[in-house]
Amino acid sequence: MSPTPFTFASWNINSIRARAHHVQDWLERHPECDLLCLQEIKCEDSQFPAVFAEAGLDVAISGQKAYNGVALIGRRPFAVTHHTLPAFDHPSARYIEAELDGITIGNLYLPNGNSGGEDGYATKLAFFDALAARARVLLDAEKPFAFIGDFNVCPTDEDLAPGALSTDDALVRPETRAAFRRLEWMGLTDALRALQPTGRHYTFWDYQAAAFQRNAGLRIDHALLSPRLTERLKSFVIDRDERAKEKASDHVPVLVTV
Repeated sequence: MSPTPFTFASWNINSIRARAHHVQDWLERHPECDLLCLQEIKCEDSQFPAVFAEAGLDVAISGQKAYNGVALIGRRPFAVTHHTLPAFDHPSARYIEAELDGITIGNLYLPNGNSGGEDGYATKLAFFDALAARARVLLDAEKPFAFIGDFNVCPTDEDLAPGALSTDDALVRPETRAAFRRLEWMGLTDALRALQPTGRHYTFWDYQAAAFQRNAGLRIDHALLSPRLTERLKSFVIDRDERAKEKASDHVPVLVTV
């Protein structure tokens, strides 16, 4: 008997307090989504809008004042396994992990790496190292799992519009791409590329220079699946229409069904 389909999604919302109504509307239009992973909520736990819990949804938050922050919104109760990424010794709120229906989901907001000089970039690589260590633990336990969120990396030149970034940008530096490939070499699968090996598909368009209207985008929101979850992969959808809405986030939701 095939497992019951499970759909989880990721969305860098760029301030949950500014866009709670966007999330409410999106959840109403996507009843198939079992678990929504949010990044860059930009608020402390106590400031997270109460409307979701009041609607009977399960909510878990790893927040931070004004910056970063991640959260989970589930249609059914889930078990939080980590509020931070093990082995990532940094105060920023960038990871929360939970288990639902026997699947472990790591929701992440990886450092951009373009600010703070080389120390800031080193923090980005340190997060990748900690993520690889977490992947090893979960792989050794033979758990079905996914890492999903804003990875702040364009894995290949096909994952950004021509000329969208300079070659020394932290999102495309060789070390950044190598860190992403390392996760793939460990056995994780880029869900989109498993289904669509080629083509330009973007998840982010800057607010500047009419980037969305020109389709000058980046693919930086990813889902990496463990082998057991990859076997179940049914679809990966980029909800591009969300970017065209008034006061939209600069990222759009991505949905994975396994």
